[in-house]
Amino acid sequence: MATEAQPVEQQIPPMPTQAPATPEPTRGDKAKAAFKEQRGHAGARVKDWLAGADLDEIDLIQAATDTKQGKQHAKIAHQNRVVAEAHGRLAHAKMRAEHGEPVSASQLSALAGRVAAEESKLQILENQIVLPPTDREADRARHSKRAGRAALLFGGGAASLPITATAVEHAAAGQPLILVALGAAAGYGWYLVSRPFDAGQPASAPTTETQLATPVDLVKVAQPGMRDFNAPPPPALTVKELEDALRAIGEVRGEEQLQILAVPQRDTDGNTTVVFDLPPRTTVAELKKKLPKLAGALGRDVSMVDIEKAGTEVRTSLWMTDKDPFADTRPSPLIKKPTQLDAWSEGVPVGWNKRGITIRLAIHNQSFVIAGTSRSGKGVGASNLVVGATFDPRINLRIVAGKQNAEWNPYAKAGVASTYFKPDPARLLALLQALLADKDRRERALNDLGKSKLVAPIIDKLGGLEVLVIDEVATYTRPGKPLREEILEALIELSAVALGAGIILVLITQYPEVDVIPQALSANLGAKWAMRVENATQSNAILGAGQAGAGRDASKFDPPRPGFGWLVNPFAGVTDLARSFDLDEDERGEISALLEKAARIREKHGRLAGQWDDPIERQLLNATGLSSAAGGPKRDGVPGRNVLNRTPEQEFQVGCCRQALAAMDRLGRDVAQLDEMAQLIGAIQPEELGKVLRSAGAGGTVKITVPGRDGQVRGYQRADIRDALDLLLGS
Repeated sequence: MATEAQPVEQQIPPMPTQAPATPEPTRGDKAKAAFKEQRGHAGARVKDWLAGADLDEIDLIQAATDTKQGKQHAKIAHQNRVVAEAHGRLAHAKMRAEHGEPVSASQLSALAGRVAAEESKLQILENQIVLPPTDREADRARHSKRAGRAALLFGGGAASLPITATAVEHAAAGQPLILVALGAAAGYGWYLVSRPFDAGQPASAPTTETQLATPVDLVKVAQPGMRDFNAPPPPALTVKELEDALRAIGEVRGEEQLQILAVPQRDTDGNTTVVFDLPPRTTVAELKKKLPKLAGALGRDVSMVDIEKAGTEVRTSLWMTDKDPFADTRPSPLIKKPTQLDAWSEGVPVGWNKRGITIRLAIHNQSFVIAGTSRSGKGVGASNLVVGATFDPRINLRIVAGKQNAEWNPYAKAGVASTYFKPDPARLLALLQALLADKDRRERALNDLGKSKLVAPIIDKLGGLEVLVIDEVATYTRPGKPLREEILEALIELSAVALGAGIILVLITQYPEVDVIPQALSANLGAKWAMRVENATQSNAILGAGQAGAGRDASKFDPPRPGFGWLVNPFAGVTDLARSFDLDEDERGEISALLEKAARIREKHGRLAGQWDDPIERQLLNATGLSSAAGGPKRDGVPGRNVLNRTPEQEFQVGCCRQALAAMDRLGRDVAQLDEMAQLIGAIQPEELGKVLRSAGAGGTVKITVPGRDGQVRGYQRADIRDALDLLLGS
């Protein structure tokens, strides 16, 4: 039986029920979600950055130290302006007084007193040591850095506002936009700030085997002359290395520890400084005695390490460099800037110390000794001092050479040497006696002025400063030399009692022995420069007994360098290594060039040889009959007739001799009678001309033969008049 057909709809099974389909996220939706997550990471990282969590304690201490040093430099700059103003007021008052305006002595004295007071304040400031920052100052540096970061976000508007939680949240929320504005929101820069963040995570990218690059500091910008921020940091002395070195030389023992006050910092020049307190058992002075051993323990030469006391007896400032500071020569700064100097107050530049700082030696209240073996460079060191002295027109320079060569001739040729002569013991003794007599005159003048010693404002009133340079002093003081005892006695007396009157000695020798410079003389030579010598005994003869044992031994230089030695600088209160500036005459003519410039300065002040009445040369002339002013008549160190200070009578004699020789030229012969010469000269009678020629040294008339005349007549020969003129001119 057939089955009835079912409807089609009933034959198809029903479809299962399904939820509505969720649309697939678009690429833009995915980017928005990722960007939202990245903003969250960036905001958290910026919040942490603004809070200063990444700030290093060492950087903060250095920033606080830089701030303190900056304030100190500002104070010194301000005081320099005050000193300059005080000098200006005093100079203006002196100018008014010179032009006859009413300026009382009390006003000048008050202004001079203010100059001295302000200079004293400046010296105190310059000698102050900037102590390490306190905890409060370090916290202030942290706050300053956080404020600077906030100012960067707010465009500078919040630099002076306190850092609050609200400000941090606000800044963190806006950081991505600011990064875009700074041009750092793309590529690796955006990756650094937007990657997943955990509190305390360092600012750099996570370390992986495929590190992309060194993270870029978004705040610091490399400045010209500074290392690039992507460069690896230079090596620096670590606290452990320092302590190990001090233990190796016995300055730190057992359980003792150093107290670090300023952590080691290395600057762009490769110099490292650190301030620390030694254990109370020892002192900075004891550490200085072991400086060569400490340098060796640190892997350096002694010239590359420096120690200074930074306050207390145990507080130490250590400086270290990676390069020998004395390896290369340096030219004198006077070559670049040959200006007038104040040798009394500011000193003259002679060389540089370990730290590369120019050493200026003042010329007042101290005598000098510069010693070393042959070719040690003592002559170069002495030249820096003496050439510098010529740039102060108040200094009367007396030079006594130790050799017959031309080493010191340029000083005479330029006219800057008030006295100069070659080896002559008798003349040296006469010069010393003249200086002792002048000491008495100066002391009487000090008494009249109510002063116990020479001070800057009255230098001109006493006739300037007397500086006596004796080269190769052993030429005069070694046993067996003529007049040795008398010369030594005068030198010892001058060194002991003449400094206060403004008479200063500069002794140079290549024989640093007690027989050459006895203890009684050496004790009064306060400034000492010991260049290379043969043994510790010679070194001690220069620097003082026991100095070699204290580590200051001029026989230990390795390698020896010209002009390099131990310098006792009483003006700075230190004994340290120093090298003189390179100053050459034989090959480059630098000394002559500088002396020509010094001569122009002295000429303006009327202080070239022959421009002023020199009491020392006057006494030498009276005692010996010969002048050594500016090196004598030929300016070569050979005394002769006084040609710089001729009397009016001598000037007239010179003129008559020249006119008589000119008359012979016109006559065309080498002989002439008085009447024919007088007729050609004019304005003088034959009898008067004869008297003048006799006084000039030409002698009386002699029998001569005149062409065209019978027999002989009386007259003069050219040779006699020429000899007289040469004597007058010193040629």
